[in-house]
Amino acid sequence: MSTPSRPSMSAGPAAPAHRPLPVRLSALAAGVLLAVGGPAAPASADPAPAAPGAEGAGAPVVNLATNPGFEIPASSLADWGSVPGWRCTGGPAEAAVTTTAPHSGGSALGVTPASDDSNGECAQTVSVQPNTTYTASAWVRGKYVHLGATGTGRDVAPAWTASTNGGWQQLTTRFTTGPDARTVRLYVHGWYQQGPFAVDDVRVDGPAPAPATGAGSVPTGDRVVFFTVDDGWQRTPEAERFIADHRLPITAFPLPMPAATDPGFFRRVTAAPGSSVQDHSVSHQDLSKLPLAEQQVEICDARDSLTRLFGAAPTVFRPPYFAWNADTLQAAANCGIRTVMTANADFSWGASNIWHEGTLSPGDVVLLHWTDTLATDLQRALAAAEAAGLKPAGLASYLH
Repeated sequence: MSTPSRPSMSAGPAAPAHRPLPVRLSALAAGVLLAVGGPAAPASADPAPAAPGAEGAGAPVVNLATNPGFEIPASSLADWGSVPGWRCTGGPAEAAVTTTAPHSGGSALGVTPASDDSNGECAQTVSVQPNTTYTASAWVRGKYVHLGATGTGRDVAPAWTASTNGGWQQLTTRFTTGPDARTVRLYVHGWYQQGPFAVDDVRVDGPAPAPATGAGSVPTGDRVVFFTVDDGWQRTPEAERFIADHRLPITAFPLPMPAATDPGFFRRVTAAPGSSVQDHSVSHQDLSKLPLAEQQVEICDARDSLTRLFGAAPTVFRPPYFAWNADTLQAAANCGIRTVMTANADFSWGASNIWHEGTLSPGDVVLLHWTDTLATDLQRALAAAEAAGLKPAGLASYLH
């Protein structure tokens, strides 16, 4: 049994052709599978332990997938039609959460490729540990549905099925990460001109990354202070000009929606050496009131949006309202975040609050906001830093 080659764009729905698989997306890996005799029966879904001597050896096995059952609703501030935790190449024109006959729970992912040139791929980034074995699985329904992972550091063939015959079937594949792998790209897709498919109950079973570190300042002997600016709804030319004139290293924590509205502004205000754009969640909720799975969606989706906009994945998370708990630290780590950072001084909206005795100290993190007062807030914060003999520096470079 061979996977169908991509049908002609001019042809209507066709029976799978028995000819070589094209080198396209995960097709090369599928060709490797075909070369050894076609798809085998799905492997056992039992989670694999970490490889002996691996970083995760002995750690509890958990499901690291984000929104694995497609049960978490999208935030009102998320991209319209987006599927929380997932990035689908065809967008809402192809992929949407459906309540029609899910495998379990109340919903599943339904994908209908919108053109002959689409296989309806949906994917997400999963944080992993190096030199560690993971088991990926998903329940699927449809024809020629594939499940696999890339970026593992070692080639791995996808799991796939020619047809689930109208019911649900579990696909399972295992991979062992390479010595430098910290994230993998988990994907599921159908095949060209093979019709719609559905996905539910996705798992990436293995040891979780170690929780992120929570902090309100940076331990350092250098005489530096860190200016951090949150949200992004009000962007003024006065603040942009002050930052440029003083070549201030700014750590911006914008929400994805205002960042996507004016990405050029955030590129300009983070142009000074040491500046960076970091994660502040999607919807600015109090994450301490959400379960870990929902916190993970908030942090990972913001990470993905900011990475697409600015080309670098955030490694620092600023919790809205400074509200966080142990689940926040783990959810952040599951999204590749290393530090959950609050602050120990606030110069927003005309304030000059330092939450320890005395003046600003080395390693202090100053909270500001993108508001109509930011230019004067920055001027006041800079004056306070200079009076204490401190210079602004880039936060991320001092943390990681």
